[in-house]
Amino acid sequence: MPEPRPSPARSVLGSLVLIGVVIAGSAAAFAYTAGWLSPERLTPWKMLEALAPPSGPALGYRRNHAKGICFTGVFESNGNGAAISRASVLAAGQYAALGRFNLGTPNPDAADASVRVRGLGLRIMPPNGQEWRMAMINAPVFAASTPEGFHELLVAAGSKDPNAMKVFAEAHPEFAPFGAWAKNAPWTGSYAEDRFNGLNSFVFTDSSGADHAVRWSLLPQEQVVPVTQDDLKKLDPDFLEQEITQRVRSGPQRWTMTVTVANPGDPTADPTKAWPEDRRTIEVGTLVVQRIEAEADGPCRDINFDPTVLPPGMRTSDDPFPAARSSVYAKSYDLRTAEAKDYPRTVTGPKP
Repeated sequence: MPEPRPSPARSVLGSLVLIGVVIAGSAAAFAYTAGWLSPERLTPWKMLEALAPPSGPALGYRRNHAKGICFTGVFESNGNGAAISRASVLAAGQYAALGRFNLGTPNPDAADASVRVRGLGLRIMPPNGQEWRMAMINAPVFAASTPEGFHELLVAAGSKDPNAMKVFAEAHPEFAPFGAWAKNAPWTGSYAEDRFNGLNSFVFTDSSGADHAVRWSLLPQEQVVPVTQDDLKKLDPDFLEQEITQRVRSGPQRWTMTVTVANPGDPTADPTKAWPEDRRTIEVGTLVVQRIEAEADGPCRDINFDPTVLPPGMRTSDDPFPAARSSVYAKSYDLRTAEAKDYPRTVTGPKP
């Protein structure tokens, strides 16, 4: 029999509590604050402090999205992207790719079913030495429109005040679309079934010198099978790592990369605002994941998936978040590399 419908007040409160848990565990992939912001307002250190759980960070790990597993493969560019960017990585060809599936949590031992946000960091490496790095998550929009707003959100999510998230949500209505996704979007049982979105805007420059504001996504080629959260909780705490390892052993996994081009007037500095679905979208290639390796001694361990590392033909837009993330990522990298002894390297392979 269906469960009784909760009262509206209880439903709203429950939603805010859920969203607070999601934010507390999913922040680091979008740990936004720029080094150029005045120190009295916001700094990378203040953001890292807000990201840390009450027990302190897991030493040696990324300050959030701490749980992850490496992959290697190729990016097969079909050449369609050359119409909007002169970047060599979008010319037709096959280029080495390295990445990391991850969960939005500061706890490397978190149960997979307890974390709403899943991420994918990617580094594509053409033979000419240029690189395209990116960090994506499975949410369709971000939770805050400015770096300062994101910091306020982290503080609210970590507050002992039971009304902190409600106060934040009322003061920041732009948070609502992310909150609705966190509460209502379906879950999957595999990274291979997840869509990953680059929520920030960038500028592609074509061979004629014309600029195009864009966002990109990776769409899974595997069939998406929704799974209830209750069913996910019955699985092993590391089921996502185990599942993707076994799946890739059986055969390479693929995602189609699409690039969406903004129309004049579309918001490019605010990742809480999705662009209309009728915008021009170009399939530019396929990510092929061929091998999974444990992070502890894997090729992604020491990679910062800094979204400002871009090849000629691509650049950041008026969106302040990529530069902000770059600043926080750099501080986090310094800390975790100095703590390497607390996260021993191994050669034991992925978790079984």
